[in-house]
Amino acid sequence: MALSPHLFHQLAFGLVLAGGLYLFISEKLRVDVTAMLILLALVLTGVLDSKQALSGFSSEPAIIVAAVFVISGGLAATGISEQLGLWIGRAAGRREWRTIAVVMPAVALLAAFTHHVMVTAMMLPLLLRHARDRQMPASRLLMPMSLAASLGTTLTLVSAPAFLLASDMLDRAGAERLGIFSITPIGIALVIVGTIYMLLTRWLLPKHSGESGDDDYLRLDRYRTELLVVPGGQWATRSLADMQKAIGKSVRVLGWLRDGKRRDDLTASSPLLAGDILLVEAAADELLSLHDDPGLDLNAIARFSDTLSGEGEPQLVQAVVAPASEFIGRSIRELDFSRQFHAVIAGLWRRDGEVADRLSDARLREGDLLVLYGRPSRFSELAAHHGFLMLVPFAGEAKRRLRAPLALMILGVSILAAATEWLAAPVAFLFGAVAMVATGCIDIKQAYRGIDVRIFVMIAGVIPLGIAMEQTGTADLLAHGLAVLVAHWPVLAILLVMFCVAALLTQVMSDAATTALLGPVAISLAQVLDLPPTPFVVCTALGAVVAFLTPIGHHGNMLILGPGRYRFSDFLRVGLPLTILIALVSAWMARWLWLGGPLWPALGG
Repeated sequence: MALSPHLFHQLAFGLVLAGGLYLFISEKLRVDVTAMLILLALVLTGVLDSKQALSGFSSEPAIIVAAVFVISGGLAATGISEQLGLWIGRAAGRREWRTIAVVMPAVALLAAFTHHVMVTAMMLPLLLRHARDRQMPASRLLMPMSLAASLGTTLTLVSAPAFLLASDMLDRAGAERLGIFSITPIGIALVIVGTIYMLLTRWLLPKHSGESGDDDYLRLDRYRTELLVVPGGQWATRSLADMQKAIGKSVRVLGWLRDGKRRDDLTASSPLLAGDILLVEAAADELLSLHDDPGLDLNAIARFSDTLSGEGEPQLVQAVVAPASEFIGRSIRELDFSRQFHAVIAGLWRRDGEVADRLSDARLREGDLLVLYGRPSRFSELAAHHGFLMLVPFAGEAKRRLRAPLALMILGVSILAAATEWLAAPVAFLFGAVAMVATGCIDIKQAYRGIDVRIFVMIAGVIPLGIAMEQTGTADLLAHGLAVLVAHWPVLAILLVMFCVAALLTQVMSDAATTALLGPVAISLAQVLDLPPTPFVVCTALGAVVAFLTPIGHHGNMLILGPGRYRFSDFLRVGLPLTILIALVSAWMARWLWLGGPLWPALGG
C-alpha cells in the first residue's frame, strides 16, 4: 500500500531530524554546516518548499542576532566594555564574597545587552588578575562569573537566540510576540537567586589558582613607548589629567620630557605643550589607539615615518629578538632601524628587567618583543633576518575612546526604540548596528568580523526545522503523546517537564537548536491542554539557555575550563542543585506572569 504524502513527509522529517541530531551531538560537522544540511534535506524530500527553507535568513531572530553582534563590537571598540570591566574589578574589593556579590549582578547586566561569551572573554583576564593580586583562588571567581553571564541573557529578549526563536514561534502560532523586556522579571529573579546560591555554596567551588602562564599573558600590557603631543592637536594646552581621563588608565605615564629634558616638576594638572614627549607603558590595543589619536602619535613614527620606503600601507608588526642575535646588547639608537631595515621601532615589551627611560637608549636582550612600523614590501627582509625569531602581525586593535559616549547613546536609542515599539525590534537593532559603523564607533571590517557567522547561519538553518515540525504534524503527534502522560498533572509540574527536557538536550545541542526542536512541541501541548502557549515556550527556552550542568553546555564554560583548572565533576556538583533551583523559579515565575498563578508560595491556594 502506497504511503500518503502526509505520512511520507512525517517519515522523511523523522529521518532528517534523526540525522541532524546525530550530527549536532557527535559534532562531526560544525553546527552551521549541520543546519544547512538539514535545510537542504528538508527541501529535497519535499517537506518544505524553497521559500520556507530560506525564510530563516530573513527572519527577525537572525537579523537581531547579527545586529547585536555589531553593537557589542562597537561597545568593545570604543573601550566601554573594558572600562566597565575595570570598574567592576575596583568595586569587587579584597574579599571573596564581596567579589562574587559585585561581579555576578554586574556581569549579568552586561550580558543583557551584549553577547554573553564576549562578556566572559572580557572579564576572564580581569578576574585572573584580581585573584592573583589579592591571593584568591581563581576557580572560586570564574565559575560564578560565567554563570552570571548565562543568567544575564534572561534579562532581555535580544541577548540569547533561543528567546528570539521562541518569540518568532509564538508569533507564527497566533499568540502575542514577546516584548524586549517580557522575560525580564524572570531574569531578575534568576540573577538574584543565582548570586545568593553562589554566596551560600562557595564551599562547593574548588580552590585552584589560575592556569600557569596566565601571569605572562596578563603582563603583555607593558609595552614601553613614547608619545608626542602633536602641534595643533586636541591635547596641546590641555592638562595631562584631561588626556588620561579620555584615553583610560591602562596607559601609564612614567615620565614627561619638554625640550628634550625630563621634567619631574610637571604634574597631572600641568598643561601639555606641542612637542612634549610622554614616556608611557600601554597595552597592545592602546598603542594602536594612541597612534590613531589625532592629537598624539608614537614619537618614533612621527620622527621617522617620512623616511620609510617600500610599497603598501604602513602597519605595525611584532618581532622577537632571537638568541645570539647581533642586536643583543646594542641600543635602539645604535641600530638605526629606519636606515638598515626601513622600519621604525615604535615600542618594546620585555618579560623581566628594567628598560631605559628613553626608548632609543634601551639595549636589546634575547626575547625582547619589538613593535615595528613599516611598509609590507619591506617586511620580508625583516622576516628573513637571523636576528629575529619570528615576525607576526601586531595583535592590538585601536580603541576609539572618544566615540564612547556616542556608542552608549546609540545603544540606548536602539533599546528605547525597541522597548517602546516605536520601531520593530529587528529594525531598531539594525539601526543601532548601522549607526555604530556610520559614526565610526567601529569600522566595517571589525563589524563583519564581530558577527559570529556560525550562529547566524545556524539560526537561519534551524528555523525551517521548527516550521517542518509544525507542518508535518510531528509537533502535534509528540504533544498529544506528552499530553496523555501529563494530562492530570499540575501546570507547574508540566512547565518543569518542558524546562528539564530542554535542559538535558541543550547539553549536547545549542540553545537555538534545542528551542527550535522543542518549541513547536510546547505550543502544541499548550493547545491540547487549552492553555496559553507563552509560558510553555518560555520555560523551554529557559531550559535551553540557563541549564548549568556541564562545561560543554555553554560556550562561556568552555572559556573558563582551562584557566580555572576545573574538572567536569566541578560543574555537575555546583550546577545540578543550581539548575533544579533555576527550574523551580523559572516555572513558578512563568506561571505567575502568564497563567495568573501566585507570586508567593504563601498566597497559593
